[in-house]
Order: sequence, then C-alpha cells, then structure tokens
Amino acid sequence: MPQVHLDEETVERLDALRIDDEEYDELVTELINIYEAEELTLFRGSDVE
Repeated sequence: MPQVHLDEETVERLDALRIDDEEYDELVTELINIYEAEELTLFRGSDVE
C-alpha cells in the first residue's frame, strides 16, 4: 500500500471526522465513496433534458 504524508492540519480535519477510533483507511474509503456518488449524481443529472 502506498504511503501518504499529510500535514498537521489535514490530520486534524481527518481526526474530527473519525467515529469511535475509526481507522484512517476506513475514513478515506468512505470519503472517496461519497465523492464518487456525488460525482455520479452530478454527471447523471446533466443527462436529463
């Protein structure tokens, strides 16, 4: 797995989003899923005429 280095502010923001000592990889996966779902919704929304 690749290593990612984050600045202190980013880690603090991630810590604020974590629930019950959730692992960072779980949190990042959830954020990516939300991003992809919103992107898909926006893309499909533009198809409506």
